[in-house]
Amino acid sequence: MNDSALAKCINHYQSRDLSIDIPLPQGHLRTDHTIVMGILNVTPDSFYDGGHHNGVKEAVIRARKMVSEGADIIDVGGESTRPGWTPISVEEELSRVIPVIEEIASTIDIPISIDTMKARVAREAVEAGASIVNDINGLRDNDMVSAIRDTDAAAIIMHMRGEPMNMHAEVNISDYNDVVSDVIWYLNKRIESAENRGIDRKRLIVDPGLGFGKTLEHNVELIRRCREIRCLGAPILMGASRKRFIGQLSGAGPEDRVGGSVASAIVAAMNGASIIRVHDVGITVQALRVANAIL
Repeated sequence: MNDSALAKCINHYQSRDLSIDIPLPQGHLRTDHTIVMGILNVTPDSFYDGGHHNGVKEAVIRARKMVSEGADIIDVGGESTRPGWTPISVEEELSRVIPVIEEIASTIDIPISIDTMKARVAREAVEAGASIVNDINGLRDNDMVSAIRDTDAAAIIMHMRGEPMNMHAEVNISDYNDVVSDVIWYLNKRIESAENRGIDRKRLIVDPGLGFGKTLEHNVELIRRCREIRCLGAPILMGASRKRFIGQLSGAGPEDRVGGSVASAIVAAMNGASIIRVHDVGITVQALRVANAIL
């Protein structure tokens, strides 16, 4: 899609069709409702729930609870990317996520996503039972692209300026012409690159990267104009749950941002998001069901 066609598409894309069909290594993820992805951090230092689910038993109990509340996907993450995060080795990340994924895959019938930037972690996670790779680095690593292609996993491509360690630097958050158009342009290029490397476009999901190298105003604009991103022809994932910009808008700390998180989820879904990534599954599922029924 060239820049002219992309601009025309942005101006005219108005559909709110909720149906998606994403090929997975085993079967498909098919649904006609907004998908809720439950966050399962098996880390000691995530900004909200770090240290709560470090053991395999605790993590699986949490996964079961989210499934009982209506989660459609469980997103397992073993490395925090909060501001000021400390990178960990491949071996450390594998030791955190693989036992959890294996146990969930063997006991719970639900698609599992692995939240990682590391190609080896992605490969081994899919072998352990994951079917989606959630890459905040946007498939910029050629080894990650190969891992996605070779395993037939679905992939989430996220927008982020710079690298995880410097994404909040002034140069990365101030130089947007129009944040929505810039995000669409970037994601379109990443999709084209993935396709050129042999990844089926139908396996790709896009994430505008709320909170990753963006100001409060950027995050609000991306939620407000989410529908424009649908011109890429890929399901959109939105992850606003308990993030700092919700605290900036509400004055609430991470523990008290449920209301703002649910409000963001509803607006994002009404504006075209197909997948909502959240910490608080039950209340989000309930709110989405009611909102979808009314609208």
